[in-house]
Amino acid sequence: MSDLGPEIAPETTHAETGGEALRAELPYIAMLLGAFIGIAINDFTGRQTILYWQLLAPAYALICILAGWEHGGPTASRMRLVKTQALHWLACFVAMRLLFLPQVRGVLNDNATGLSLLTVLALSTFLAGLHSSLWRIWVVGLLLALAVPAAAWVEQSALLLLGEAVLVLGVGALFFWVRSKMRK
Repeated sequence: MSDLGPEIAPETTHAETGGEALRAELPYIAMLLGAFIGIAINDFTGRQTILYWQLLAPAYALICILAGWEHGGPTASRMRLVKTQALHWLACFVAMRLLFLPQVRGVLNDNATGLSLLTVLALSTFLAGLHSSLWRIWVVGLLLALAVPAAAWVEQSALLLLGEAVLVLGVGALFFWVRSKMRK
């Protein structure tokens, strides 16, 4: 204790703490966006996206390792984390590659392949979070798992949603046209 009085912590503004919190969550947001971009590319372009998914799995592995590294203890524990995450994501990578084999591609269409890839990624992410005791990682996996039926519904309902959007736009245009005629 000093004679100058109690120490006062520097004041942090809400924007600073919010910005820091957002920055801390960016890797997990990037994981979600990466998966959603992958499914969108796969479903809407109809092209094989094998390279994208091959790059996504190691990116997820790196995020998991870096997140676990921050919470890691001794060097041996960190090396175990690297080894288990590397093997885990290698298995995910192999499962994704299996979905692109010609024999499998002959059975699955692009929509089914995209949903299968998202399912593999969701399961792998969830398990990576559980094994490394990182709750944010397993929450990302859970959100990806919830996105699988949502993506399937959107794919099945695309024409219905498009029809509803056209109907809403048409009614809106009619409303503005009638309104403009009544003002004259």
